[in-house]
Amino acid sequence: MASIYEDLGFLILGSRLRRMSEYFLAEVNSVYQHLELPFEASWFPLFYLLAKEKERSIRQVADELMTSHSAISQLVTKLKEKGLIKSFADAKDKRVQMITLTTKGTQLKNKLLPIWDGISKSMQVMEASYPEVAHFLPAIAKLEQHFEAQSLSSIIVDEVEKDKGNKKGAALTTVTKKAKVNGRK
Repeated sequence: MASIYEDLGFLILGSRLRRMSEYFLAEVNSVYQHLELPFEASWFPLFYLLAKEKERSIRQVADELMTSHSAISQLVTKLKEKGLIKSFADAKDKRVQMITLTTKGTQLKNKLLPIWDGISKSMQVMEASYPEVAHFLPAIAKLEQHFEAQSLSSIIVDEVEKDKGNKKGAALTTVTKKAKVNGRK
């Protein structure tokens, strides 16, 4: 018996991706907990950017992660409360908030690096075992590129409108045919 995910295909793609994401994050969080590291997988993108480059503005982070300024600000607030990040006004433009890892954040980063390496190696092992997995990230990247060019909602509306037009056209053809048949009688 096929699962609902197989039966519904693209109709349930968002739910399926969210389920996979939640599973992945929960599994990685269980590793952090097992190793007694005070870190959550959902913090990774921001933490990684700050580990890679010493300081960034909240706007730069939001743009690079393709998320809202508000979402990044909320995460920054949470990480500041935990003493992992600090913020300060940009020297050139005081309106711009810059963020960087604290000493505590840098120490945590150093403990996280082997785990991040382990995650990468684990996924490479999975990719070697299941070659189809190699297409997963490139396929997601292509979808992201496509949706940057044209939003999914506009694609759906275009298809619905096109389908309505086809039904109107089919109905018009049927009415025209009936009129011709009636006119010939």
